[in-house]
Amino acid sequence: MARGHLLVVDDEPSILTTLQKALSLEGYAVDVAGGVKVADEKLKKRSYDLCLFDVMLPDGDGLELLSRLRTAKVEVPVIMMSGHATIDTAVRATRLGALNFLEKPINTDALLIAVETALRLDRAEAEARALRLASGAGSDLVGESPAIKKLMEQIGRAARSHASVLVTGERGTGKELVARAIHQMSPREKGPLEKLNCAALPSELIESELFGHEVGAFTGATKQRRGKFERASGGTLFLDEVGDMPLPMQAKLLRVLQEREIERVGGNETIKVDTRVVAATNRDLVAACDKGEFRADLYDRLNVVPLALPPLRARREDIPLLARHFLELAARTNDRRDMRMTDDAMGVLAAYSFPGNVRELRNLIERLVILTPDNVIQAEDVRTCLPGGGSPKTAGLYRPGTPFRVLVEEAERTILSEAIAHHGGQMAATARALDLERSHLYKKSRALGLRGDKGDTDDEG
Repeated sequence: MARGHLLVVDDEPSILTTLQKALSLEGYAVDVAGGVKVADEKLKKRSYDLCLFDVMLPDGDGLELLSRLRTAKVEVPVIMMSGHATIDTAVRATRLGALNFLEKPINTDALLIAVETALRLDRAEAEARALRLASGAGSDLVGESPAIKKLMEQIGRAARSHASVLVTGERGTGKELVARAIHQMSPREKGPLEKLNCAALPSELIESELFGHEVGAFTGATKQRRGKFERASGGTLFLDEVGDMPLPMQAKLLRVLQEREIERVGGNETIKVDTRVVAATNRDLVAACDKGEFRADLYDRLNVVPLALPPLRARREDIPLLARHFLELAARTNDRRDMRMTDDAMGVLAAYSFPGNVRELRNLIERLVILTPDNVIQAEDVRTCLPGGGSPKTAGLYRPGTPFRVLVEEAERTILSEAIAHHGGQMAATARALDLERSHLYKKSRALGLRGDKGDTDDEG
């Protein structure tokens, strides 16, 4: 079995013969091409483990060939070769993603070392991606419930694509962790991950943050500044609380997602960007679209791959796993490595509703580690640290002045969202558990802006 399948592109037949022979003797399968056209045809027919491109070719440029591969998201490692190498050429090749640059005449030993190093690096990165995929790629994405397992599978599939992702869920469910996991598990992992909280900035500053500005664009703009989209090109931009973005900015964001180009504030130059957007919100964007508070066309652009995060109360079986995980982290951080928690204390945690979700649980565990005088956290310690002393709270569904139908709709949405999350998005299983006709569940969920597993919808009656 060949150690790897390589493509060598050079316009000199003697070099092709020499390189093919040297690489074949080392156990590599080698295809050759004398120009860009033949290379393009071979690249369309099969994938390669490594490519070696000459810079100067009779019908084109090896750097342009490399650029086209990167534009097409072909992640094959590339080594450039040239008999007329300049520093500018080498810098350009590196920026385009070439792993190495060899000067002609090619030294056989240097070639073999470069090829072996490139293949080893590529395989190590592939193994790292696979490990992140298998582990859920996020230190705090912990759990074994059906809901979290389903989410981890969806994150893995979403990461491999280049489509926009919309992450929805209550506060504290881990939306930023999901965005980071998507980036780390994606082909864009080597690129930057930029973040912007759309609710944390005044509306007049969001445009400058996203698109950058030129000198003199506004008072205080004393130097040119690249925006988040430009800095994240080749990587991922995480837009947190996107539901709070002002409507005028929503129109501008929609244009960027459609055209893949920006203009800095105060500038007239069009700048191409290759940025994948992962957006997150705890708002019901379907309802916001109906009220005219969020653009429906932007929602469609962002919601190509929807990921709904379950609340912690919908996966209570994960609370002990998360608690132990956070206990280990907090004990190490606060130099209390002998801390442990009794089963009774864990039971008190599991019975609590956690309106703040995973973030609230993490903060609570750290508080317990800091405040508990002994090395063993008891049930009473947990009750003391819980809001209201851990006493059961009323549902709190009634709000004076709110119409009955609105209260009922909110309660139905909560019940159905928790049930769907508990059953991992499987609508058929949810319908059975709630003793509902599946068609009725679909209609009710659609009316409330909820979504389950797409694979289930084919059976809708």
